Amino acid sequence: MAKTKSINLLPQEEFDASIVGRVLKWAMGTFRIIVIVTEMVVMAAFLSRFWLDAQNSDLTDSIKIKSAQIAAQSDFEKEFRQIQKKLAIAKALAKDIKPTDKVDIVTSRIPGDVILTAITTGEGTLQIKGTASSEIGIIQLISNLKAEKSLKTVELVSISSSENNPSEIVFVIKITY
Repeated sequence: MAKTKSINLLPQEEFDASIVGRVLKWAMGTFRIIVIVTEMVVMAAFLSRFWLDAQNSDLTDSIKIKSAQIAAQSDFEKEFRQIQKKLAIAKALAKDIKPTDKVDIVTSRIPGDVILTAITTGEGTLQIKGTASSEIGIIQLISNLKAEKSLKTVELVSISSSENNPSEIVFVIKITY
């Protein structure tokens, strides 16, 4: 019989059989996987750069267009704001109570035997001076003025006889509105 030789393809070295050898072999295999995964991440980042550059370019163009639109309308915006300020001032002035309006109210409430000789206006006040032939005319004027709701107070400041004509009564009324 012929002698047969067997061939063993598995390494018989002690390095593969030891614990250190097996750990190193495992570590080398794991590091290969880590290197491959890292390369894939780097390639994905490199390829996504093109998409991000395109998006950045689109956004830059959009900003330029909108900036040009805003710049084109800035004159209109300034004029619009100036008109708004003028309208606000006009509204404020329209709300203010004009003394002439109050004078019109007072003169419309004067009875027939009362004659006004002077009207003085102040900040929120009106002072009227006049003559009447009797106290009843003065009382009627005060009651007419007190009945007006837009006037806050009506106060008889002074009453006296006229120096020129003793039959006339001189009075002063202070009104706040």
